[in-house]
Amino acid sequence: MTEIKQLVEQIAKALVDIPEEVVVTEVQGEQITILELKVAPSDIGKVIGKQGRTARSIRTLLGAAGMKLNRRFTLEILE
Repeated sequence: MTEIKQLVEQIAKALVDIPEEVVVTEVQGEQITILELKVAPSDIGKVIGKQGRTARSIRTLLGAAGMKLNRRFTLEILE
């Protein structure tokens, strides 16, 4: 599952102004894996995007990857 974590990390680092502050933590559950994304306070808007479009796109990618791996992934953006 670390490939998925790295994918989210790479996408987030490409979007933000302060890539050093991007932290992705993985919380494993029985049926679902939660990926918690933490970025600098000034970069939260860049990760969420207008009307949540960027965050929705990242979640769509996680859904597609999860289908292949038979696992559900959820993205939570922490403030």
